[in-house]
Amino acid sequence: MGPSAKSDTNGTASSNRNPPATNGGDASLNQPPLATNQAIAESADPSKKRKMGMLPLEVGTRVLCRWRDGKLHPVKVIERRRIHNGGPNDYEYYVHYTEFNRRLDEWTHLDQLDLDSVECAVDEKVEDKVTSLKMTRHQKRKIDETHVEGHEELDAASLREHEEFTKVKNIATIELGKYEIETWYFSPFPPEYNDCVKLFFCEFCLNFMKRKEQLQRHMRKCDLKHPPGDEIYRSGTLSMFEVDGKKNKVYAQNLCYLAKLFLDHKTLYYDVDLFLFYVLCECDDRGCHMVGYFSKEKHSEEAYNLACILTLPPYQRKGYGKFLIAFSYELSKKEGKVGTPERPLSDLGLLSYRGYWTRVLLDILKKHKGNISIKELSDMTAIKAEDILSTLQSLELIQYRKGQHVICADPKVLDRHLKAAGRGGLDVDVSKLIWTPYKDQS
Repeated sequence: MGPSAKSDTNGTASSNRNPPATNGGDASLNQPPLATNQAIAESADPSKKRKMGMLPLEVGTRVLCRWRDGKLHPVKVIERRRIHNGGPNDYEYYVHYTEFNRRLDEWTHLDQLDLDSVECAVDEKVEDKVTSLKMTRHQKRKIDETHVEGHEELDAASLREHEEFTKVKNIATIELGKYEIETWYFSPFPPEYNDCVKLFFCEFCLNFMKRKEQLQRHMRKCDLKHPPGDEIYRSGTLSMFEVDGKKNKVYAQNLCYLAKLFLDHKTLYYDVDLFLFYVLCECDDRGCHMVGYFSKEKHSEEAYNLACILTLPPYQRKGYGKFLIAFSYELSKKEGKVGTPERPLSDLGLLSYRGYWTRVLLDILKKHKGNISIKELSDMTAIKAEDILSTLQSLELIQYRKGQHVICADPKVLDRHLKAAGRGGLDVDVSKLIWTPYKDQS
């Protein structure tokens, strides 16, 4: 597996929903608090006393929680912690919004929770057994596929272990260059950072510190103004650097720690020697500022041309994720190989790749005169034949006749699919790519 996670290409496309306010911060909504310990304690109302008896809420409790949109959404309590200097029932609750991706999980205060909606915690094994009895086999398969989204390589026991270990975000925010960024997921930083809620990263060497003053002292001494390694591409203000994980081990490990905050899957963080990292930067007179990256194995037996991919949140929705995918295929063309991303792909990763494959393939079909085979499409694009076949099948552009696949390329249908696929993002100017494949390096 790669040394950092597959994006939530997760990594290449951001959620359509804004993340909920960190630590229950929601002052702008001016919503009246739903419940407070003090109000409950002072009231003689029987319903209030009943609510008091519920506290503190147990892990596993399901309840409605007010989100930053001002509406109540169903959540499940994942963890709880006692409020410093608070009473015996004064807790904060870490909740998972059951309608949303785990990246939106957060710590909330009691006044965000609607205690009238509390559902008592149920033993999940019993709940799963009862639920499974009520479902058809087809329904259960669909639930299972949704549940392990992005974790198809894990068996049930490993998945439970992964979710338990990573269930609570340990770092809430980071500072990287001019941006303060809310994190999405847990990342296994060294134990000495367990008490940190915010980390400060040097945007050039990616060293991370607990305090702003440490970062300021570091920046006065740090000589780097760009990622270590070779600059292999420059076009306008965009540059791409190739970083060898073996030659720049600390940088590569720090990059993995950083990336895991925005990517949700189990991976190895120290096994970076076997990987190359391609770091995309926006450049100005202050230096080269990281936008995103992808990694790939130096030697992949499965013909993977990309292991992990991430566009940092401040730079998402600007076409950089599509640029990174296109760049990985340009490297494959230089190598004279076909390539495919390492599996499994996340939900967002599959969307990004399916969009890229659709645009590239349909552009060729639209311009090409006469018949063309999947093998010829693969040779032209460096896209693996299986990915071409699955893409054309999903678009219903291929039929199986007399023992072979036949591509049906009606111009109007192609135009409709191209429009639905959206814009292609930033183009890779191949004339600006100066690169030698790793196997040819001395």
